[in-house]
Amino acid sequence: MPLRAPEAIDDTQLVTNGVNDGTILPVCAALAARVNAFLETEAETPLLKAVQEQTRVALGVIGTALEQYSLEEISLSYNGGKDCLVLLILLLASLAKCPKRPLPSALQSVYIISQHAFSEVDHFVDHSVTTYGLDLSRFAMPMKEAFSLYLNERPEVKAILVGTRRTDPHGQDLTHFDKTDHGWPAFMRVHPVIDWHYAEIWAFIRHLEIPYCVLYDRGYTSLGGTTDTHPNPALKAETGDDNDGTAATFRPAYELIEDKAERLGRDW
Repeated sequence: MPLRAPEAIDDTQLVTNGVNDGTILPVCAALAARVNAFLETEAETPLLKAVQEQTRVALGVIGTALEQYSLEEISLSYNGGKDCLVLLILLLASLAKCPKRPLPSALQSVYIISQHAFSEVDHFVDHSVTTYGLDLSRFAMPMKEAFSLYLNERPEVKAILVGTRRTDPHGQDLTHFDKTDHGWPAFMRVHPVIDWHYAEIWAFIRHLEIPYCVLYDRGYTSLGGTTDTHPNPALKAETGDDNDGTAATFRPAYELIEDKAERLGRDW
């Protein structure tokens, strides 16, 4: 089945079915149906087959977390990026069958805002809050201080799901479950998508027709702040050149293949 273009993606049904029964169950059920349908379909390409396997592993990790912690003890680190977007979808799909207790009216989550945040990222995060039913706490400060304040406000939180992948900074030696390092606020970091490849993240998003931040269509592949993030030079189109006065254009993020090229648009 061919992928629909990003502009054709319509999440109206998700918005309509969001939290209208007082809980996030409707949106969880809608996403679970999408994910289950994907897993039950014979993969048409090796990439999609790999994504199916990665999805099963990630759902297993999330399932283990839901067995070990109550819903009050779990939160999600969410900044609107592609990796935590995949994690959000998988977490909500998992909650559709969560047996412990009724689902909350909104999902506990925390957004650590970049010092120089893109307005497009903030807009997409706001969109996510409405679409998926997020109880989102926002902190515009360094990560360590932000998590410390968040846990002071919500001392019941014991585990935070994070969309870190193996190729991210400091991701090489992580496992699915890692306690925070010495000197950091104490909680369990859960990494369900740690072993996903860049191309697999995008194959999941596009195959399930999940809306994403518009910056990715402009050649951005890793989102930080406006002062340290640029369109990925590996995606620069053949036409257009800043040197001759013609604005350079970039292909969308999902056309990048190599993991190692993901951060070529970052200054660090």
